[in-house]
Amino acid sequence: MTRLDKRLHEWHEPVAPRPAATVLLVRDASEGFEVLMTRRSSTASFAPGAFVFPGGALDTADGSSHAADLSRTRDSQSGEQRAFSIAAIREAFEELGVLLAYRADGSIAGASDVERLDRSSSDFLAQIHAGKYRLAVDQVWWLCHWITDRDLPKRFDARFFVARMPAGQTPVADEGETFEPVWVSPGNALSRHGRGEFDMIFPTIRTLRRLASIHSVDSLIAACSTENPLFVSCPRAALIEGSVERFSEHELPYGELELVAPDGRILHSLDWQHERAVSLLKNVRRLTAPNPGRMTGPGTNTYIVGEPGAYAVIDPGPDEPAHIDRIAALVGDDLRYILCTHAHPDHAPGAAPLRERTGAPVLGAPSGPQFRSEWAFTPDRTLVDGERIELGETTLRALHTPGHASNHLCFLLEEDRLLLSGDHINNGATVVIDPPDGNMLAYMRALERLLDEPFDYILPAHGWVLGFAHDAIRQLIAHRLRREAKVLGAVRRAPGATLDELLPSVYDDVDPVLYPVAARSLLAHIEKLQAEGVVRQDDRRWRVVRS
Repeated sequence: MTRLDKRLHEWHEPVAPRPAATVLLVRDASEGFEVLMTRRSSTASFAPGAFVFPGGALDTADGSSHAADLSRTRDSQSGEQRAFSIAAIREAFEELGVLLAYRADGSIAGASDVERLDRSSSDFLAQIHAGKYRLAVDQVWWLCHWITDRDLPKRFDARFFVARMPAGQTPVADEGETFEPVWVSPGNALSRHGRGEFDMIFPTIRTLRRLASIHSVDSLIAACSTENPLFVSCPRAALIEGSVERFSEHELPYGELELVAPDGRILHSLDWQHERAVSLLKNVRRLTAPNPGRMTGPGTNTYIVGEPGAYAVIDPGPDEPAHIDRIAALVGDDLRYILCTHAHPDHAPGAAPLRERTGAPVLGAPSGPQFRSEWAFTPDRTLVDGERIELGETTLRALHTPGHASNHLCFLLEEDRLLLSGDHINNGATVVIDPPDGNMLAYMRALERLLDEPFDYILPAHGWVLGFAHDAIRQLIAHRLRREAKVLGAVRRAPGATLDELLPSVYDDVDPVLYPVAARSLLAHIEKLQAEGVVRQDDRRWRVVRS
């Protein structure tokens, strides 16, 4: 983890979340399936006026042995899962009068059974026992797990379950906590919300988005059959153009929010701008160059690492005078080193004018013999793999990571477990591998090498900070291997094809506008397969020689 004394903000302990359960009652419809939702009271302390799935806090009795004795369960359900499922069943009955239970003869409870029970009673289990029912826990499936955002004053640790709506029963709101029960497809609910007609909170919206690609109740239940949640999420919030927006773990800004405000408070703006540096830690700032574009995203990230007395600038970016002026103003007379991850024109040209302004030496690795001559780069001092750069209390270790460029370096901020990745890893886009200087085999080996290094966050040259760092690298490796499998499959289906003939089938998921760039990565993939003896080239045509 990062050093506590380098964090920007003092830790504030979030409110402890209450255990809770939610159930999505679903039924098949003419187009896919529908889910039962209900509107919360306008005076509710949590999500007032929003359309939600029925649910509420876990009661002590839900996890009791008495409740277990009154339930029919699957052998694969854990005791914890059973307790939360019972809570979900109880809440569905109390809020909407839906009873997920078996009669004594084993048949599913119907409308007449609901009428015999008192929804206002405080002892749900006593009624189940007296009526000789068994709770249908075996018909409840764990969908996902939401923990309310850390910044909110009222929080729940909620398991979301799925259950098929019992035949013959009709939902009726309690008209106290909930109103207006409605059956709606995930897509329709999202469309109505987008038009401002159907208010929903963040977890509801994101859950429905996940369900929108599922086309039947059977498919939904099958997806939940592992007894594990499809996803677990505790969102984080940030400011964008002055408004609060929330993000889940798989979304691009999440890692940056976790790094800057780990306690979840809304203290960080995600707006991209070029005039001011963004503090990530007390010893790490990011200044984004004013060179946005298709290949650079919001611009090249220049990082200022260290504290007064000893700074290093990593990737000064293009030779853009205003950007160089801003860097020079930030470091003053304390710049010790200018570090370049590689020689591409959006990363290294700013080094020379910054050196002239500050007198600091340029460190990096020289560009290789196959690199484009007009971008040739020779540092004042060559860094070798594993070399350390000391900046007072902060140490940067150079890691040679060829692939995107033969001279590419990453820098590991050892004390705070941060990887400044240059263009080796970006947030939100894959890296172009452009032969002959770019090499896919070297790139993949460098990614695998990074899995053995100790870091928690990746600070890329383009995009926000990446969290879940090693998982992100594994996903990147898996993505490249899937693309490689498409390359091999295309060559196998069309032996003797040229690269131009292979390109549309290998990159059928890419905008044709990007085909010129994709063609370079296709060449890199096929050269890797050639180096591994899997394919061969005959007169610019490719064939598989072994599996």
